[in-house]
Amino acid sequence: MSASRCVRILLTAFVAVICVDVSAKAQPAGANYDESKVPAYTLPDPLVCNDGTKVDSAEMWRQKRRPEILALFETHVYGKAPGRSENVKYEVEKSENAIGGKAVRKQVAITLSNKGKSVTWDLLIYLPRDVSGPAPVFLGLNFAGNHAIHSDPAIRIPKSWMRGGDHRATEAGRGASASRWPVEKILERGYGVATIYYGDIDPDFDDGFQNGIHALFHEPGEKPAADQWGSIAAWAWGLSRAMDYFETDADIDAKRVAVMGHSRLGKTALWAGATDERFAMVISNNSGCGGAALSRRAFGETVKRINTSFPHWFCDNFLKYNDAEGACPVDQHMLIALAAPRPVYVASAEKDLWADPKGEFLSAMHAEPVYELLGAGKFGADEMPPLNKPIMGAISYHIRTGGHDVTEYDWQRYMDVADRFLKGK
Repeated sequence: MSASRCVRILLTAFVAVICVDVSAKAQPAGANYDESKVPAYTLPDPLVCNDGTKVDSAEMWRQKRRPEILALFETHVYGKAPGRSENVKYEVEKSENAIGGKAVRKQVAITLSNKGKSVTWDLLIYLPRDVSGPAPVFLGLNFAGNHAIHSDPAIRIPKSWMRGGDHRATEAGRGASASRWPVEKILERGYGVATIYYGDIDPDFDDGFQNGIHALFHEPGEKPAADQWGSIAAWAWGLSRAMDYFETDADIDAKRVAVMGHSRLGKTALWAGATDERFAMVISNNSGCGGAALSRRAFGETVKRINTSFPHWFCDNFLKYNDAEGACPVDQHMLIALAAPRPVYVASAEKDLWADPKGEFLSAMHAEPVYELLGAGKFGADEMPPLNKPIMGAISYHIRTGGHDVTEYDWQRYMDVADRFLKGK
């Protein structure tokens, strides 16, 4: 490996450590937070096909336009991922009396194999004990290890690369992220919660894609092609492999699974919901650039900044749009539209200007024509709502007080919408 390559890997790992999961901490001098300096832009029309044909029916959306938009995002933004893995093994450890008798806990070791190599992830699941029949579930990746979402001493500690310190998870991290995962509150509402440590799927630093799931599909030293999967697409692919498992588990209703993510994992949740329509609901929490925020606004974090700080997140073709967002054939309202007609929830935070709350709202607003075409109803707003006053429907949005985080307020609103769209199924 060249000296320059080693330096690049070390610098990228350092950036990942200091940024934690809060990209707001990476805000550089000179970032634009002035609405008057947002460049003039024209958004691509999600209901106009590549050949100029206007989409005028749900069938035309399903058969022609939706596949076009999905392919454009694969080619220009996230990269193409492999199909469903056939070489998979599940090892399930189950407790009927977890969290003081409130939950059934399952820890599923998912081992995927290809070309003589294998990788194993731990899928942690809590299910409410007092729900009759298969339970609806919220699924999301976590930043600090499964053991960080709850103080439960039985949760296994991951062995994968971890940000900070000596890059290993320790007992000291147990329950450290519990404020972002109000497990008991979710169980009380009748939902299960499931999570995987995202570093189990792909380590979050620019290692040339030599570790994690990429190593199963590429030869040593081989890098994905310019239109093949970066880390966000790999993490989204991992969420779909969790869904594969859900379809085998009689305790889980695989037709009522909401995929949720925060920050870079909010970008991941949106892409997972676009590529895998088995997810019944899609939730973006403070996902910002490359997630729910319109790239063409160049407000807060920009395409160039995100590609510079995190070159492994997107496919290499996305580099073409550094300081050239208007040349990209898609923008993020089209990503929101790929969830249609399933419910999608976009959430912002007042102080999280790096993630461009207005850009996130506008993406939700501009996805409305697709939802309306498919009979899911209107978004019903052309101005941002007041703080802590959510818009709720097939497209939901709120901006709350506070900063770049996941709070109980966020979770309660997600469950309010899930009560309407998932529990009635």
